Amino acid sequence: MENQQKVKNLIDLRVQAKLGGGEKRIASQHAKGKFTARERIQRLLDEGSFEELDMFVTHRCYNFGLENEKYLGDGVVIGHGTIDGRSVYVFAQDFTIFGGSLSETMALKICKVMDMAMKMGAPIIGINDSGGARIQEGVTALAGYAEIFERNILASGVIPQISAIFGPCAGGAVYSPALTDFVLMTEQNSYMFVTGPKVVKSVTGEEITTDELGGADVHARKSGVAHFRVADEETGLIKIRELISYLPQNNLEDAPVEECLDPIDRMEDALNEIVPDNPNSPYDMKVVIKGIADNGDFLEVHKDYARNIIVGFARFNGVSTGIVANQPNFLAGILDCDSSRKAARFVRFCDAFNIPILTLVDVPGFLPGSAQEYGGIIIHGAKLMFAFGEATVPKVTVTLRKSYGGAHDVMSSKQLRGDFNYAWPTAEIAVMGAAGAIEVLEGRALSKMTDESTKSAYITEKVDEYKEKFANPYQAASYGYIDDIIEPRNTRFRVIRAFQALQTKKVVNPLKKHSNIPL
Repeated sequence: MENQQKVKNLIDLRVQAKLGGGEKRIASQHAKGKFTARERIQRLLDEGSFEELDMFVTHRCYNFGLENEKYLGDGVVIGHGTIDGRSVYVFAQDFTIFGGSLSETMALKICKVMDMAMKMGAPIIGINDSGGARIQEGVTALAGYAEIFERNILASGVIPQISAIFGPCAGGAVYSPALTDFVLMTEQNSYMFVTGPKVVKSVTGEEITTDELGGADVHARKSGVAHFRVADEETGLIKIRELISYLPQNNLEDAPVEECLDPIDRMEDALNEIVPDNPNSPYDMKVVIKGIADNGDFLEVHKDYARNIIVGFARFNGVSTGIVANQPNFLAGILDCDSSRKAARFVRFCDAFNIPILTLVDVPGFLPGSAQEYGGIIIHGAKLMFAFGEATVPKVTVTLRKSYGGAHDVMSSKQLRGDFNYAWPTAEIAVMGAAGAIEVLEGRALSKMTDESTKSAYITEKVDEYKEKFANPYQAASYGYIDDIIEPRNTRFRVIRAFQALQTKKVVNPLKKHSNIPL
């Protein structure tokens, strides 16, 4: 009889723990259009796979009367489960308990699940919904943040780290997501900032709303802090499951492979006509990507940020592959500070986790002007160059149209250890465009001409001569900088064959403690 009572007590405690801060606070959470911590985990993981840990942990604080208010779990739900049968570790802050604020014991729980993820070599997913540090706990809460940050740093490049922001994330709390590989935000309810609107106003006098300062739109479009912006939590959890499908469990595993029913030799006839005759006319690079990827599937990362470059994941013959591509549809695909940083970070992620990289090139150069120079375009451009040059994963590059100047070097050129570098017959690989080149090469001769018609005819003649020599991929091919010139509609087949040939690639960088990338 006594044993039965103990079992009943256990069951009652579990029910109590699962209520978090109580039914009233759960109802308040739902009224805001937000799920509870456990509801989020249930929707994220495979049905019935979640194993919760530390359900009975409570805080240890005796300040400001907090000893009189304790809840099982203390504001965070941790554990492990599966996504499509693959193991993942997860923590979800519970806003119904002290507003999800971080305590010493809450930090210990998060650190425990992160340590387990590292030990088991599995992704860690953090769902953030917190009012920040628990003020009553003082320095122990701050120390808890630092313990989490250190684990984020040590896990970087070892296991995939994903952060979902489903509520407030402010002050020191923002730095853990910032240290992870991917950050997802919802369009409503989520925000991130170091200091809130009230502090901003008191210090700088600037009046600004929460959304204007740190909402999903701001971080997806302007700062680049958020890699994904979604309408609601349900969509966000589905997006995380999709993202996980492209990632290996850890840095010792190869990129995931799925069964491919899309023929590898499928021709995409539209690609033969996609590049306009006018070199200044745009086209949509996403049409090319979807035309050559398995089943046209493409998971774009950083979709709204620095849209002159595209990064994301696709599959080629079932193998997860990272794609970096200039976007002629936006700023002519030119490289600037933001697009260089965006692509560099993505390349380094792919390299860390053994994901092959396909680079699609149509770049007229780096964006000129004082704003870019003052913003550090030299340093940011060097980041992208460094990332491609350091990467040892299989790298295939296809130049579709323009590849001018330093931007040619940066975009996974043969000299940055591109493994297979192909070009379409429409490719133009040169120091600069024809018109600009003639201004430099023939400037002295042109300055002596007084007759405008003669001058115009001379320019036309020299531009045509320059185009004949450089507005094609054959000169680069003659030096071996381009391995082959391929028919556009056959790009899918050639890319897949190239990656198949690179399956046994082995390249090791010089022994060092770590590189000093130009940050």
